[in-house]
Amino acid sequence: MGTVHARSLDPLPMHGPELGVQADDIEAPEIEQEPKQEVLENKDVVVQQVHIDGLGRTKEDLLSYEIAEVFRANNLIDVMRRSHEARQKLLRLGIFRKVEVVIDTSQGEDALPNGLDVTFVVTELRRLTGSYNTMVGNNEGSMVLGLKLPNVFGRAEKLTFQFSYGTKETSYGLSFFKPQPGHFERNVSVNVYKVTGQFPWSSIRETDRGISAELGFPLWKTNQTLKWEGVWRELGSLGQTASFAIREESGHSLKSSLSHAMVIDSRNSSILPRKGGLLKIHQELAGYTGGDTSFLKEDFEIQLNKSLIWDSVLSASLWGGLLLPIGDKTTCIADRFYLGGPTSIRGFSMYSMGPQSDGDYLGGEVYWAGGLHLYTPLPFRPGRGGFGDLFRTHFFLNAGNLCNLNYGEGPQAHLKKLAECIRWSYGLGIVLRLGNIARLELNYCIPMGVQSGDRICDGFQFGAGIRFL
Repeated sequence: MGTVHARSLDPLPMHGPELGVQADDIEAPEIEQEPKQEVLENKDVVVQQVHIDGLGRTKEDLLSYEIAEVFRANNLIDVMRRSHEARQKLLRLGIFRKVEVVIDTSQGEDALPNGLDVTFVVTELRRLTGSYNTMVGNNEGSMVLGLKLPNVFGRAEKLTFQFSYGTKETSYGLSFFKPQPGHFERNVSVNVYKVTGQFPWSSIRETDRGISAELGFPLWKTNQTLKWEGVWRELGSLGQTASFAIREESGHSLKSSLSHAMVIDSRNSSILPRKGGLLKIHQELAGYTGGDTSFLKEDFEIQLNKSLIWDSVLSASLWGGLLLPIGDKTTCIADRFYLGGPTSIRGFSMYSMGPQSDGDYLGGEVYWAGGLHLYTPLPFRPGRGGFGDLFRTHFFLNAGNLCNLNYGEGPQAHLKKLAECIRWSYGLGIVLRLGNIARLELNYCIPMGVQSGDRICDGFQFGAGIRFL
């Protein structure tokens, strides 16, 4: 519901004759170096052959795209660099458990004096793999069981079944993923799923049964996604205390929508970045491909990060969104935006601000939220380079607003309404980074600008998730 992605060279195994001058050669200059060794030391080489050992069901034509750049190397350092990049591309396909690189001098009648052979020794994944892990969402934990059939047809296709059981949401789904050979970023995926979620801030339970088809591709410096989704939604109240407005929303609806997303991400980390920026723009149009729900939905996210002195980082972020109903139909509570909580406007309870009825929060059709953050290593500086790198001290200032609009009024009236009754908060706390998967926050929050009906969390507040304001 609501609003709700520097390269170094790893050491490569080197086998066969050494490719440089040995210490013994320096101590005994009377021993003449072999011509091939001398040429290789001058780093003028030709890659004559590239082998891939260990293939089973994988088609060779798929891999030819990933290793093609190795043939363009013209010196030893370039061979190592391009071989490393090819190895990373092979691992990215998700069909090999292990990839090793062996660089050797060429052998045989056709071998050139400066020729090299590069061999990739691969170990394929099993035909069926299983997984069991936990997943952290926005203030929600889940247990996830998965079955995966990697490389189903030999060209990096993947068939996945996943079951997730969480504190507020239970889901299972079947998905098929296929990349374009040679261009892994260009891919197609099809998903069939069922999701059941409980949203106590709205006293509502939602069950979605749907199918979607998605096309992903890079364009210039952006990653683009086109998606069609058809979903049958069933809404019901969580208990007899649900408000009349929630009971009115209960029932079945069918949504068919087309959506587009664009992402530019130059951050060095998605969880706790030190530098770089992020821009996300998402549009969704429902009703023109069927269904009984019609709307146009736009939302965006901007984040900028700047490294400062003493290993500190200044971060600024801005979110916003607009939901426009099409025709004479009102918007559905499942499509509206929600704001508030430890992952957005800290100091307020989860999604507990804006329009509400008898304590049940109904979401809004327009919102904005901004955040200014200062991350410092203190008092964990002594742990720099080790355990202390996982922690940061956090100072923050958050502000935002969520409301509905009268679309008969002009843009100036809309902006004025968004500028009225702004909720904001400030505070400090500790941030813990869980690898590059999620992060935890424990903050002391002071909420301000509280409006009638808002629920606040004055004092300590704990948050866990991936996406934070």
